[in-house]
Amino acid sequence: MVSMIESALAGLWAGYGLAVPVGAVAVLMVNMTAQTSFRIGAAAALGATTADVVYAVIAVTGGVTVASAIRPFSTPLRWVAFGILAFMAIRIFVTALRRGRGVGSAERESENLRPLRSYTMFLGLTALNPWPAIYFVALILGRQAQERMTGMEAVVYVLAIAVASASWQLLLAGGGAMFGRLLTGTRGRALTAVVSSVLILALGVSMVSGQ
Repeated sequence: MVSMIESALAGLWAGYGLAVPVGAVAVLMVNMTAQTSFRIGAAAALGATTADVVYAVIAVTGGVTVASAIRPFSTPLRWVAFGILAFMAIRIFVTALRRGRGVGSAERESENLRPLRSYTMFLGLTALNPWPAIYFVALILGRQAQERMTGMEAVVYVLAIAVASASWQLLLAGGGAMFGRLLTGTRGRALTAVVSSVLILALGVSMVSGQ
């Protein structure tokens, strides 16, 4: 029983340790939720959580082999992610300018975004970052160096990671929804979008420059 609790606490610590640092994808999620609804943001949050959980499962089952296989592709994957994020940042910026000029197409574009599309978009964006797999492998190897995890302990560990990641991502989505309600005016939302696009681009640059 004690080992299960320790696995759960370790999983929560690992999940929050990965999810809490705010990156470009998190800022993108907050901005998108502010421009649409909590339902869309929650779907995005679950997409990001799914990617984290998949990487955690891969790390638990594959260990060093997986980390070694992913490492050579980490730089190309980061550049692909940066390209997508840069495109989205520019698109958000242009959309904000259109809103400021009263162009209605931006509003219709937001209305066309559905939860499934939001989910798959953030699942893909989060999956493009190989860091979670390497991060989880390092943590799991550290734990197994002390005492090897049983199958049930590994399940509890992964479930705790899922809870931590989902709770934080949903908190971000909730913050985006609240932010959107506070800035209900056209100019307020446009200002939010401009700030978000700059942050996304800056965080994307830091992601590839730190390779």
